[in-house]
Amino acid sequence: MLRGLFVTGTDTDVGKTVAAAALLHRYRDRALRYWKPVQTGIEQDDDAREVRRLAGCPVTEGLRFRGAVSPHLAAKWAGETITIDRLCAPALTWPPETRWIVEGAGGVLVPLNDRDLMIDLIRVLDLPVVIAARSALGTINHTLLTLEALRARSLRVAGVILIGEPDAGNRAAIERYGAVAVLGEMPVFRPLQPPAVADWAAAALDADARLAEFLA
Repeated sequence: MLRGLFVTGTDTDVGKTVAAAALLHRYRDRALRYWKPVQTGIEQDDDAREVRRLAGCPVTEGLRFRGAVSPHLAAKWAGETITIDRLCAPALTWPPETRWIVEGAGGVLVPLNDRDLMIDLIRVLDLPVVIAARSALGTINHTLLTLEALRARSLRVAGVILIGEPDAGNRAAIERYGAVAVLGEMPVFRPLQPPAVADWAAAALDADARLAEFLA
């Protein structure tokens, strides 16, 4: 059984990778590792490399495709097919005591192949989910939809990280209507450098240590 957290987003480019790096900093004492099961658009962005730069932790790469598109389409362009068994195969050899921060691609309903979605991978891994969401207008709807999709499949939600300018109204609405904890409000770091992520994680991420039970 895999142990750790799965970081998903309400959309693409919402800030999942920086949120994952912040979690790795915040719980560095748990000797966490990072895993990206599938990455697309590697000619433009490389999430695993960015996490290694930001968090300085061990990184495990999964399937990697060119083309900044959905995994199912990137794999098709490459003449390959993604299966959940193929994605999960490396995890079968990992020590059971290892704890992971796993980052998805896009949101929970992103297709992996003609049948499976990202949420099906989350279900198989059976990890509590941290949702990275924008703090700005539109986030209430996007976040509540993501929560609804996860809970419809009886998946555990560990909390939400809001990213961008703080918005007290949006935060309150997500916590009330989503019945979920906001674990932190993360700014958009400019420039994006490891000390800024580490300092914010230590000072502001999960101040109530709600995630500790999931990483025990």
